[in-house]
Amino acid sequence: MQIDKPKEDTYLHKGMRKQLVDSLRSKGIKDEKVLAAINNVPRHFFLDTAFERIAYEDRAFEILAKQTISHPFTVAFQTELLQIKKFDKVLEIGTGSAYQSCILAEMGAMVFSVERQRELYDFVDKNFSFIKKYPMIRRFYGDGYVGLPTFAPFDKIIVTAGAPFVPEKLIEQLKPGGIFVIPVGDGNGQRMLKITKEIDHKIITEELGDFDFVPMLEGRNG
Repeated sequence: MQIDKPKEDTYLHKGMRKQLVDSLRSKGIKDEKVLAAINNVPRHFFLDTAFERIAYEDRAFEILAKQTISHPFTVAFQTELLQIKKFDKVLEIGTGSAYQSCILAEMGAMVFSVERQRELYDFVDKNFSFIKKYPMIRRFYGDGYVGLPTFAPFDKIIVTAGAPFVPEKLIEQLKPGGIFVIPVGDGNGQRMLKITKEIDHKIITEELGDFDFVPMLEGRNG
């Protein structure tokens, strides 16, 4: 994977992003703050230069370590479910390319992002200088199933890989009144879950459609 630096954000790219935003709106994304963030973050900055012309199609692309950058619709859908407010403290499991991190930060969230793939964690450090625009993003190398108990509790939690089950340790790190969005299922696809922890700690779970993510793995690789 090759990332040329510096990349430019041309009128062509901005026009393609506007078309993408119009497409996401037509597919049911209603939160204008989410759509504005998609419009403001140049997705082609996070991809191999070979994908630059098709970076704004609603499709996933492989990055490193057999991971992917999710479909823009999936990014928008999960972000909309989180109901992000400015200064929300968000735990993200699966940094990947850091595109989702930047979308959250663009909306004003403080992002604590965990990546288990050392190769990908180091590559993002060296190649995706755009994330330096967002000092509110803090990145960690570690096991997503464990989360970041030292920094808990979190207002919102998002998992960007398919989990076989809902990790109890992440539920524990969610603040009462918080929202947890996670795709759960085996390798043949997942159901998107929106989990709300009420003030009395009661857990409410909603199932919100079928998706296809790379699997969430335990431990640390590297």
